[in-house]
Amino acid sequence: METPLNPDFPLDPPTPNGPRPAYWVGPRHLAGDDGLLYEVVAETLAGLGWTSLTIVRGRQQPDEAPEDRQVLRSTVLHISPDTLRWAQWVLPDEPFRLGNLPIAWHVSARADTSSPLAQWSAYFTPDIPGEILVDFLVALNAREQPAAPLTGPEPVLDAVTAHGWLRDIDQPDAGAMDPTFTSHLSLGEVPPLIQDADPRTLVAEADETGLAGWQAWAEPVLGAQCLWAASFSASAPHDLVAVFAASLSSTAPVLRRVLPESTRDRLLRTPAS
Repeated sequence: METPLNPDFPLDPPTPNGPRPAYWVGPRHLAGDDGLLYEVVAETLAGLGWTSLTIVRGRQQPDEAPEDRQVLRSTVLHISPDTLRWAQWVLPDEPFRLGNLPIAWHVSARADTSSPLAQWSAYFTPDIPGEILVDFLVALNAREQPAAPLTGPEPVLDAVTAHGWLRDIDQPDAGAMDPTFTSHLSLGEVPPLIQDADPRTLVAEADETGLAGWQAWAEPVLGAQCLWAASFSASAPHDLVAVFAASLSSTAPVLRRVLPESTRDRLLRTPAS
């Protein structure tokens, strides 16, 4: 769906005790998650037949009634019907940070059911547009072998340049950015703690360059806090990252009621009704 967008269209104030007005906004990569990142992804996974399990961590005193138990943390794990792929909502636990932002979704896949270990992992922080993560997960769900490499890295950059993104002048085969130089996609050394089954991730020397994986982020103000960040481990299939990249750079507007403070002045918008 293509909707004419206007950078100067005023935002209507929310009506008292009523829903916020909705807008079609773009570009997608700066639109935020509308405060619905869990709901949008969980609904999609349920529609794909994935099973959800709630993992609760808490404290219970001796002789304390179950209803009085103090819940400290709770996360939700979504598992595909073949158990080869899973997605976990980990924001309540905040296990570590990416780009100084807490991880919201952790997605993994394995080659077969004989091993409990993930072959690759991907991590997404809050405010990444839910549409991007949904497209990625739908492609993962449709993939017959979720951990097998099928292509090289070139389709990832092709996906964004087809939508007008620019290749990095210094690394044209490993990086690209949107025309405003706000959002970036790069193939390079992965951050610490990114899980991957490649044994070389465990034996690299401290002074050696680690394995390369895809990283993406939006930085509305240079040197300031990122809006969102995403990281794919070295073994993540490039064709799946290409689906992510195509959705990230899509020119199709998205529906929003809540706009990020850091990018609201950069968003084109038009009323949804």
